[in-house]
Amino acid sequence: LLRWGREAVELRERLAFLHGAVGGAWPDVAEEALVERAGEWLEPELSRAARRADLGRIDAGEALRRLLPWATGEAGRLDELAPERIEVPSGSRIRVAYGEGRPVLAVKLQEMFGLAETPRVAGVPVLVHLLSPAGRPAAVTADLASFWRDGYRAVRAELRGRYPKHPWPEDPSGAAPTRHTSARLRREG
Repeated sequence: LLRWGREAVELRERLAFLHGAVGGAWPDVAEEALVERAGEWLEPELSRAARRADLGRIDAGEALRRLLPWATGEAGRLDELAPERIEVPSGSRIRVAYGEGRPVLAVKLQEMFGLAETPRVAGVPVLVHLLSPAGRPAAVTADLASFWRDGYRAVRAELRGRYPKHPWPEDPSGAAPTRHTSARLRREG
């Protein structure tokens, strides 16, 4: 009955991840747990709701913030422990998806050049979906160092002919990350 907008769903997914990965003060936001604690996080809104339709006007995300561990001070670490976005080597700030049980970062492969270590969220390596220049999945890894060493050659061989305007260095671990084509890099360089 509540209005679960995109921001509310994303907050709930971040909290679910932190509950599983860190535990402690981070609340359980599974359906059953939220129903059990409805009085705690929905109380002010429920007391003002005269009709069922009033429930649809409640901002679930704002209400859900009442469950954050404010008393322990951990609530202030939400963006540190489970950030909405991660800055990648190219400088882009890419949204992290938490809905799949572990954090997922979908980013164009060239934007990750030069990064040896897989980014981590709350100590958990993110699952990196490396995308082609067209934004299609090219590879998935939780170990970038291993991918650059073992898997990149095959991806490079497959995509280099299809996307010749984009850089495909032989050693991506030492290459400069970019959001641009090779032609634009030469003009700007």
